[in-house]
Amino acid sequence: VQLQASGGGLVQAGGSLRLSCAASGLTFSSYTMGWFRQAPGKEREFVAAIRWSGGRAYYADSLEGRFTISRDNAINTVYLRMNSLKPEDTAVYYCAASRGDTYDYLSSYAYWGQGTLVTVSS
Repeated sequence: VQLQASGGGLVQAGGSLRLSCAASGLTFSSYTMGWFRQAPGKEREFVAAIRWSGGRAYYADSLEGRFTISRDNAINTVYLRMNSLKPEDTAVYYCAASRGDTYDYLSSYAYWGQGTLVTVSS
């Protein structure tokens, strides 16, 4: 199984980015896909998740509606659209795949990508 995250970079506060995660080696449409992030010196935290059908999405409360997760099962890809970025959003963002019911626990996710760095300057 491979999860390849991309789309990170340097952006000014207030800007936007779209992260992508291309999956291979698994039945993508059977998995809940999630995004997590880890800032320097902090623990990895839940950002967003989307169920296999794309019908249900979940977000960390702290995001205040700025991020949107989506998926395209036809091309085995999950996205994270990030708007109104803030310096505190600076982190390495990881995509992950889960067959479990609990979408915001790291331990629910069996497969992880390598991460993509997002840096938001003030």
